[in-house]
Amino acid sequence: MLSMKTLVIGLGNPILGDDGVGWRIAEQVRLQIEKLSLPVEVDYLSLGGLSLMERLVGYENVIIIDAIYSGQKPVGSVDSFSLDELLNPNDGHTASAHDTTLMTALHAGRRLSLSLPEKVQVVAVEVKNVHDFSEELSAPVAASVPLAVERVMELLGTLHSRKV
Repeated sequence: MLSMKTLVIGLGNPILGDDGVGWRIAEQVRLQIEKLSLPVEVDYLSLGGLSLMERLVGYENVIIIDAIYSGQKPVGSVDSFSLDELLNPNDGHTASAHDTTLMTALHAGRRLSLSLPEKVQVVAVEVKNVHDFSEELSAPVAASVPLAVERVMELLGTLHSRKV
């Protein structure tokens, strides 16, 4: 099972405060992956829709880490789910006003016979303010980073059938 191509993507913009939480979590995940010598690639992106779908080509497993604003949970809450379970495709960065949702892009890519993962996992941190220029995370979002890293590592452990 260790030959599966797995990609972890931290989404967001690291100079827009809490919007950068995906990158922060991905940085910590990358450090743990390196220590464990897992065959997992980590990337940091600020795009969605078709461009994000193109980045997923060739991978069997993908975990996307992103800030999300649902207004339903306390700021700093960590949740994980399949991309298919995302109730509002416009939450987070899986969509763009000038593009399409990641779900629509994946559907189109599969119709074009692109090699895309069957299932995309999302680890999301509830945020409120993603529009102020800052390289700092708010206290509740910063406090959620270790829990989100743990959640990603648990998902990787499940994918790679060993304790990480």
